[in-house]
Amino acid sequence: MDIPVELARILITEMGMQQVIFLREKEGGRVFPIMIGTTEALAIDRRLKAVPTPRPLTHDLLANIIEAMGGTIEKVVVDDLHEGTFIATIHIRQNGRVLTIDSRPSDAIALGVAFDTPLFVADHVIEDVLREPSAEEKIAMIRQRAEMLQEHIAEQVEQLADDDYTSQTPDGILDAQRRQLAELQREYEQLTRILRKLDE
Repeated sequence: MDIPVELARILITEMGMQQVIFLREKEGGRVFPIMIGTTEALAIDRRLKAVPTPRPLTHDLLANIIEAMGGTIEKVVVDDLHEGTFIATIHIRQNGRVLTIDSRPSDAIALGVAFDTPLFVADHVIEDVLREPSAEEKIAMIRQRAEMLQEHIAEQVEQLADDDYTSQTPDGILDAQRRQLAELQREYEQLTRILRKLDE
């Protein structure tokens, strides 16, 4: 069964690799987060605030194309969760028929939010998100986070070692980037210590 939800909150952090949107059940108390990319978070935030742009951006362009082809976005459904990845479907009504388009939830919400498109989440998805993960799942999440941090740290180190980049970037941005790198390294060290103990 699909549960009607609403976008309760969007959390954007300047230095974060991922941002968070919170969906709230309209007729219940359940609230759960979805991690999304910065680009999609900014697009959702911009469309919620109706911030104009000189030219249509990606989600505006898609909406314009759908409308120009005689379609309307009927609803957005977050209908599955597979290995930690949310899966959504955009339902578009055109010429008396409904087309279902596979999508990332972030793109679907960014596309539909400006049109007050009804948003739903499958009940089993909400239950999966809110249930307590097993010990094995927690360990897997720690490993996944550590791997992501390792890749991001390597990218940051390489960028900060690039003389062309550092010579053209303001000192304030470089200082903030170095602080973020130090925080990421501390977190990565903590996670690797935990994983080493678990492997013993």
